[in-house]
Amino acid sequence: MKMGERKFIISSSPHIHDGSLTPRIMWGVSLALLPATLVSFYAFGWDAVRVILVSMVSAVVFEAIALMLRNRRPRQAMDGSAALTGLLLGLTLPPGISNAMIMVGTFVAIIVAKQVFGGLGQNPFNPALTGRVFLLIAFPAPMTTWPLPRDLTSQISSLKSFLGLAVERHADVVTGATPLGAVKEHMLKALPHINMGDLFFGLHTPGSIGEISALAILLGGLGLLVARIINWRIPLTIIATVFAVAFLYYLAVPPKVSGMSPVSAAFYMAVFHVFAGGLMIGAFFMATDYVTSPIFPKGQIIFGIGVGLMTIIIRLWGGYPEGVSFAILLMNALVPLIDRYTMPKPFGWVDRRA
Repeated sequence: MKMGERKFIISSSPHIHDGSLTPRIMWGVSLALLPATLVSFYAFGWDAVRVILVSMVSAVVFEAIALMLRNRRPRQAMDGSAALTGLLLGLTLPPGISNAMIMVGTFVAIIVAKQVFGGLGQNPFNPALTGRVFLLIAFPAPMTTWPLPRDLTSQISSLKSFLGLAVERHADVVTGATPLGAVKEHMLKALPHINMGDLFFGLHTPGSIGEISALAILLGGLGLLVARIINWRIPLTIIATVFAVAFLYYLAVPPKVSGMSPVSAAFYMAVFHVFAGGLMIGAFFMATDYVTSPIFPKGQIIFGIGVGLMTIIIRLWGGYPEGVSFAILLMNALVPLIDRYTMPKPFGWVDRRA
């Protein structure tokens, strides 16, 4: 080679790297979940701390054990992916769930849904949602028992004591239905008691640990968008689809909301479905998982629309009040097909079948 000549090295992609390593991304997503985690700590106290710690620690331990059994370095379990799976699973569980059930869920998430398929980057389904859905099907009663946040608990206890009424307790805590469950079972009776501010801020709303505050999740989701860890297509299309279908449904079947016109009531219920349940955390933190979501822009939009449609269909007509987990897992199964048919054509490509 002559002096001054440039040397080119032929290698596989990526040829340009932005420095985004796995630990940076995983711990970045975990940091974005901090607002929702802190709200859960305030709302549910030490029980929320226990659930999240047990979930995260057991997920890392199961990951390390699986790596050793596969003759891999166990320190890879500290790359943040297992901890993030444990955090996401913990945030989707009710605060009163037992430690044993939490560990069963993390075992399914890490071992069955992730390591069996080859570990990080190989799993076809979102691990945290797989663990949650398994627990929901295997243990429906504990997974649908919702202790009230402590502020609301104290308010209800004081009110019922003042009125001389007995307070219903489950495992020494006051329990109640989630807003989605209440609307599903008792639409007309539940609507007057639903406060959109409570759904948005989350301090007075029963539900899974990390799903009670739409604001906290939205702040974390916006942080991911600003940091370019995720893009807007999947979360926006999921939320927009749920809103649009809910609005059209309640416009056709108007709910009787006092003081509201049919259009206003339909808009109110569409906003309710956006803020209630696990839609926000599912849209920003579950459906955007790199491994289990489509690669290409058109595919991401199709994926988001599919998740939104399945979610609202289950909510309105299904047997469960919530459908986000099932919707994302069902669309995970379609990702290879979506990627195949939305792959951009290479420059200069000619279809010779014509």
